[in-house]
Amino acid sequence: MLDFLVMARGQRVSIETRVRTWDGDGLDTFLYSLADDFRGWEGARTWRSLEHDLTLSAEHRSGGYVHLTWGIHDRPPSEEWHFETTTVHAAGEEMRNLAAETHTFLKSMKTHDGS
Repeated sequence: MLDFLVMARGQRVSIETRVRTWDGDGLDTFLYSLADDFRGWEGARTWRSLEHDLTLSAEHRSGGYVHLTWGIHDRPPSEEWHFETTTVHAAGEEMRNLAAETHTFLKSMKTHDGS
């Protein structure tokens, strides 16, 4: 198991939750696949953590941009709240950089955890 803290902070919101994954649940691989398909795809591609406390939906839009909708969810059984925000990234190299940074983060968490 690999757990990490996810935080969203803004002018009117401050949310944090611990996300549980099985070795990162392939988040970096998901992001690399988006970068590899920089020419685009139809519909939304989705990823979710082991316990669905972090979700990610990706859509390729005209103009060569990827819209990533990040969802942070309260854990079952309460599921009292849900937060979403969307970030926009240039397809290709910018997505590849995000994937590489995510890979480095997950790898550092494994090293820090002693795995």
